[in-house]
Amino acid sequence: MVGAKSTTGPSTSVGLAQQHSGVIVKTPFCQMSCCGTIPCTTGCHSRRPSLTESTCSRLFYILLHVGASAVCCLLLSRTVVERVWGEAHGIQMPSGLCSHLFGHSACPVLSGSGAVYRICAGTATFHLLQAALLVHLHSPTSPRAQLHNSFWFLKVLFLLGLCAAAFCIPDEHLLPAWHYIGICGGFTFILLQLVLITAFAHSWNKNWQTGAAQDCSWFLAVLLATLGFYSMAGLGAMLLFQHYTHPAGCLLNKMLLSMHLCFCGLLSFLSIAPCIRLKQPRSGLLQASIISCYIMYLTFSALSSRPPERVILQGQNLTLCLPGLNKMEPPISDTSLAVLSAGIMYACVLFACNEASYLAEVFGPLWIIKVYSYEFQKPSLCFCCPETVEPGDGQTDGATQPTDQETPQASPLQAQHLSYSYSAFHFVFFLASLYVMVTLTNWFSYEGAELEKTFTKGSWATFWVKVASCWACVLLYLGLLLAPLLDPHPGPQAPA
Repeated sequence: MVGAKSTTGPSTSVGLAQQHSGVIVKTPFCQMSCCGTIPCTTGCHSRRPSLTESTCSRLFYILLHVGASAVCCLLLSRTVVERVWGEAHGIQMPSGLCSHLFGHSACPVLSGSGAVYRICAGTATFHLLQAALLVHLHSPTSPRAQLHNSFWFLKVLFLLGLCAAAFCIPDEHLLPAWHYIGICGGFTFILLQLVLITAFAHSWNKNWQTGAAQDCSWFLAVLLATLGFYSMAGLGAMLLFQHYTHPAGCLLNKMLLSMHLCFCGLLSFLSIAPCIRLKQPRSGLLQASIISCYIMYLTFSALSSRPPERVILQGQNLTLCLPGLNKMEPPISDTSLAVLSAGIMYACVLFACNEASYLAEVFGPLWIIKVYSYEFQKPSLCFCCPETVEPGDGQTDGATQPTDQETPQASPLQAQHLSYSYSAFHFVFFLASLYVMVTLTNWFSYEGAELEKTFTKGSWATFWVKVASCWACVLLYLGLLLAPLLDPHPGPQAPA
């Protein structure tokens, strides 16, 4: 969705071609920015499109975050620790080094939840420092922009140094304080995700409804997308009833599934209610279907995170409320469910990190409010916002810059605009590091957390956090629908 338009300019002596938010760098494949200021962008084959500087930098930061998260998972896995290092009680720091650093032999364990806390403390500090240094940066030609796009070797060394320094802090000084910081950051990231998914649904619906009022093909696209999302939500609900409920138990699961289905029906009804459409003429079922699908995902995530329920049925002690355990059938592999849950969770994390930085640059600091009031003048296949917005228009009149090739080139002031906010990008990654940390370590009960239990055995703390996230999503969407009713002024006219 981040579509910074870029064209190839004249070559320089080092083969660089630059234009506003993206800088196309045509360099040999091996030429990268390590310690210098050459942007970390690689040249592509002549038949393939070149990567812009901002896109390449974003991919590298994503790889750093994925790598740090993978290391956290490996150190949290008891199986990996036992098989690779042969230690049943975790990896211990050498006693000589421990005595030199701390003056005693009580060394911190280099695996388990403590290791996850320390690695995430390093990554979170790394991104928070960059967010502070890049605040109020709006031009890719500014010297501060090189902090984001260059010096990669030094930044990797700095990140490793932060993580190593965190391992030198004793448990009693680091874990309690960082636990509360992680909880606050994790909840903040959840709220940010909910804002982004509701804004995504709201803008997609408004975008395509604008086209549906002008062309029947867009109306068909809206219809097919709506049916597709409702079909996925309905299929998800059926699978959840089949695998996470049982006639002999699982009452809580049944109540939650029924309640959340009622929420989906209520939101769908309100989205097309006459009083709502009077204030929001483009409100429709497409946005409600997207939210319904997301509610079913949050429900699946919550049910797969709760501990199993044990009941005595026909003289047998049975474990219920988990896939494959409710009937006499081969159980579904715990690994497959864990991979599915972790994969969807991390996809949402990366979506939030990239989308928030883009919207923060397009709409400014108050993007959380302005993104909902944006009006599309022309539909596009872009699901959310257009690629560019006229600066200084308040983003309320819907004036956009065309992005076709016949458009005259932008003025020099507009040509030096970032395609996404570097500071917001790093701040959201700071929150994402804290969210990954508390998610892997079962939120409130981080002592003794293991990867094998996080996505399979579950905990009540994680379960209720995800249930509360689902309810917060419903309340946020209800607020978006009902808030305009408090405005005494009449709403905009319905599209022709």
